[in-house]
Amino acid sequence: MSSLAGTSNQHDLIDSNPSAKIERIRLEPPKPKGLPREKVEAILKAIPGAKKRDRLLFRLIFETGLRAGEALALHIEDLELAQDDERIYVLGKGNRRRTVLLDDPVLVKQLRAYLKATGYKHGALFRAEKNGRGGPIRYQSVQELWAGYCRKAGVECTLHQLRHSHATELVNGGVGLETIRKRLGHKNMQTTLRYAEQSDAVADAEMRAWRRRQRG
Repeated sequence: MSSLAGTSNQHDLIDSNPSAKIERIRLEPPKPKGLPREKVEAILKAIPGAKKRDRLLFRLIFETGLRAGEALALHIEDLELAQDDERIYVLGKGNRRRTVLLDDPVLVKQLRAYLKATGYKHGALFRAEKNGRGGPIRYQSVQELWAGYCRKAGVECTLHQLRHSHATELVNGGVGLETIRKRLGHKNMQTTLRYAEQSDAVADAEMRAWRRRQRG
């Protein structure tokens, strides 16, 4: 229809193209969908204990909200392991650097055990095991590994949903949106606000608790 109107306009059959006045429909981006901690933990539990790299990699993404690509780009030199103040330096989108606190004790314990077992002193934190060469692990390989562990656990979860799950957990736990924005490496607060609606259940619970106190 629009092409016909445009052609007619070009040949002076009509004064203007009526379709040019139609506003384009802009679709809202899909809402982030996180998983409850118990479901993520079920997947992490399905990873064999001998697979220390995989257990650390996927827990790191879940407990910090890193993008998978950011996690795979980490080097030993990006770690700061002062006792009780462990953190990582991340290079995110747009070459923006940020510091992410490693505040989960299980994650920190796994990280220290992994470094001790591998003996890594410098270079990539997560390396391929093929042929024992220890080269960089590919993103596609990581996706395939994660999909396999999900099937084993009987839980549907994409790799990127680990990041969403972390953000949703923080929102529901009452962590401020500005703190979440910085932790996830969002450039704009608008991106972080997409997670705000995930806390409706918590907000409802708070309102009910407030109402009970008022009546009491």
